[in-house]
Amino acid sequence: MLMFARSALARPGALGMLLLLLILVLVPGTGREARAQAILRDAETERFMHDLAAPLVRAAGLDPGSLEFYLVGDSSINAFATAGQRVFFHTGFFVAAKDVNQMQGVMAHELGHIAAGHAIRWSEGAAPATSISLLSLLIGAAAMAAGAGEAGMAALAAGQQLAQARILAFSREQESRTDQAAARYLDAAGITGKGMLSFFEQLRGEEFRLAIPQDNAYGRTHPLTGDRIAALDQVLRASAAWDRPVDPVLQARYDRIRGKLIGYLYPLETVEKAYPAADRSEAAQFARAYALHRAAFKDRALKEIDALIARNPDDPYALELKGQILLESGDPKAALEPLRKAVQLSRNEPLIAGMLGHALVQASSDGEEPAYLAEAEQVLRNVVRRDTRNPLAWLQLGAIWELKGDGPRAALASAERINLSGGDPRLAARAARTAMAGLPQGSPDYLRAEDIALAAKAEIERRGLDERRTPRPSQPR
Repeated sequence: MLMFARSALARPGALGMLLLLLILVLVPGTGREARAQAILRDAETERFMHDLAAPLVRAAGLDPGSLEFYLVGDSSINAFATAGQRVFFHTGFFVAAKDVNQMQGVMAHELGHIAAGHAIRWSEGAAPATSISLLSLLIGAAAMAAGAGEAGMAALAAGQQLAQARILAFSREQESRTDQAAARYLDAAGITGKGMLSFFEQLRGEEFRLAIPQDNAYGRTHPLTGDRIAALDQVLRASAAWDRPVDPVLQARYDRIRGKLIGYLYPLETVEKAYPAADRSEAAQFARAYALHRAAFKDRALKEIDALIARNPDDPYALELKGQILLESGDPKAALEPLRKAVQLSRNEPLIAGMLGHALVQASSDGEEPAYLAEAEQVLRNVVRRDTRNPLAWLQLGAIWELKGDGPRAALASAERINLSGGDPRLAARAARTAMAGLPQGSPDYLRAEDIALAAKAEIERRGLDERRTPRPSQPR
């Protein structure tokens, strides 16, 4: 995990959708209770993270098919890995990183955590600390029972401090080992470590700016940033890849994605200062198109995106954005052409296909185009088969099945959406049971509903919830 200072840019407020959707999911912690995180989904960004990681994944000996990458809507400069081989990057990190090589360095670090199994091995560090804490509890309780209250409290406090010190020392050791692993992966992948060092230098400057103490590592989960730089400097410089230039194609892809994020996250005036009209780069045009769309300047947004499409008519992500602008501006039928082309050019990318399904549902809402609804059902069925974390697609499928009068499958879609969104498991269980009651026993949909019911029951028991007090379902927003 890389836990760093807050970004100098202000945290954005609630902003609706990023590219496709903004959802809440449960992020498994490392030895801690799972917590909700805002996950931003974007087809181009997710493809980029997989491609960026590919040579480092090979160097680390990991299975690329088992890794999942997430973008977290948080302005802090942070990245972390969890159990289940999941890697998370905060939007604040994407915005703060100076170039793609810095991202490669941090990606290598997070893959080091996964390769070492740190999320699973956390108990190795916690177990000794727990023993210390329990022993101090017994000693303190015995002292207080004997009438030595102050001595008992002192024993408890000392034990807690020692336990915390053990945990922090274990965490710092993990981070130091992971830094060295990252250096090995970069070297094996033929990637310069200059970005890794420059990012730590940038981090140290941010820590100085925020007056974070730099002279005592004992109260920190990570080693002092200066110590990390000193430990890595010679190792990274000794690599044959030290003077190798950054891949210009990866850099251009990163610039585009960073522009899209800035256009989505920040006010129009901020975006136009960062990307003035004279800047005709793809990154600038994407940034302005998103910011203008969010500010409800539809025609100006379309002008920016049409210029991108004129430059490259087969850019699926530019076509996707055009479709999104038209769809969200209330013209779903006009959105169909660019979205269909984007789906074709992206080889049926599920996130883009999901937006096409949404547009088809909206275009059929007046009842004049029943064929749109049938096409939407087929498109969205394919989406949920290929993308296991897309609650919006299930929401649209549920709407289709409601319109068709298919109550059991509408209930199945509701169960799937609640389950994927981290909602109340009692609601998911109830919807799954409703679906099972009306679906053919043994059918694929019935078996899926049964799986959700069992998973929801386990989660209800884990949380200690009273299933008899199932809350009323809220309408999705």
